[in-house]
Amino acid sequence: MATSSISFLEKTKKKIKDFGPAFFIIGYVVGTGSVTSMVVSGAKFGLSLSWALLLSCFFTYFLLISISKLTIMSGNTLMYIFKTTFGKPITLFIITALAVSIISSVIGVMGVVAEVSMEWISVKTSISFLNKPAIAIFFIALLIGLFWTGKHENFIKAMSIMVGFMALAFIFTSFMVLKESGKSIIDFFPSLPAGNNTGLIVAGIVGTTMAGVCLASRSILVQEENWGLKDLQKENKDAMSAMIMTFLISLAIMISATGTLYFKGTPVNDATDLMAALGPWAGDFALTLFTLGIIGAGLSSIFPNLLLFPWLIADYSNTPRNMKKPLYKAIVVLVALSGLIVPFLGGKPVWILIASQALSPFVMPLITLFLIILLNKKEIMKDQKTTLWMNIALTATFIFNCFMLYVAITGFIDFI
Repeated sequence: MATSSISFLEKTKKKIKDFGPAFFIIGYVVGTGSVTSMVVSGAKFGLSLSWALLLSCFFTYFLLISISKLTIMSGNTLMYIFKTTFGKPITLFIITALAVSIISSVIGVMGVVAEVSMEWISVKTSISFLNKPAIAIFFIALLIGLFWTGKHENFIKAMSIMVGFMALAFIFTSFMVLKESGKSIIDFFPSLPAGNNTGLIVAGIVGTTMAGVCLASRSILVQEENWGLKDLQKENKDAMSAMIMTFLISLAIMISATGTLYFKGTPVNDATDLMAALGPWAGDFALTLFTLGIIGAGLSSIFPNLLLFPWLIADYSNTPRNMKKPLYKAIVVLVALSGLIVPFLGGKPVWILIASQALSPFVMPLITLFLIILLNKKEIMKDQKTTLWMNIALTATFIFNCFMLYVAITGFIDFI
């Protein structure tokens, strides 16, 4: 009996380990940025923008498997391949754009976390000496301390569990909304009004799903897993699992927001307005559940963001990812401290966060075009020639990304 139990546990652990990169993607993508974009989209437009979520997940799948195969065949990570093939200037441009996305995301996420936490404290406790800057300082000091000591694995697991509970709550709420709203499914897809920051929200939905930073890190994770040609089928399943779960959880959030906010005409202007997306079905516990989920999602997405900039530098220079280097430690601290900007200086963290997600489409056409060129280079792919269908899929992805670039640009112009 004991042998059977141990064997089952070992098999379960192996399966989880095999899908490690998928969990990284789900954990990174389904974070505070995703929750914010989906809630705002559902509150303003119902499910009318669900096409953007579906298409971004669909096309991201092809990018994931392409990046993975390229890494396996070349033995190198993405930014280093870009540098050696297309030159330093254009690769540095991509890294700079991704770095801006990383920093702006940290700024927006910490702003949302501090605002939501402060709302919970003011409603649920009698504490009066805390404010948003103090909360932000506490969380940032915690993240820097965990990075400095290297004792972050259990903390990230705990945060992931909190995010998991919030995701389950949104899934449960979405079923309840569909069942009890009394609305026809057609009512969930209203016509889109002109203006109203539609372009920025669409770009935010696509940017949080097809995150350039997450795609770049995919190459690093595949290399760390030591996957080879024999693992291509496993890698494809991993990528598909990540995108299916991302789509289902994100859609559940959008449905929940439609039922609880859109049909009631409740606007979302501040981070505290996001909380209503779990009520009234979660009852009085909605505020606590959402706060814990946002804290978990926020901290578990900020922490990898702190590491990703040094990872990109190591990727570019083709050097070991030794996070004990003084340069990398300094970068991590500076990126973390950027999270204090909104709590100290003020601003609308919801729209800052959506805008940060909308930056991703600015580099995606270039990354997709480079992938198409590299995957058709015989000296890299050798006997693993890219199929006609994959070339068609990546070309369609490139066209979609060019369209999203246009949407993002017009969205920013309208927003400004």
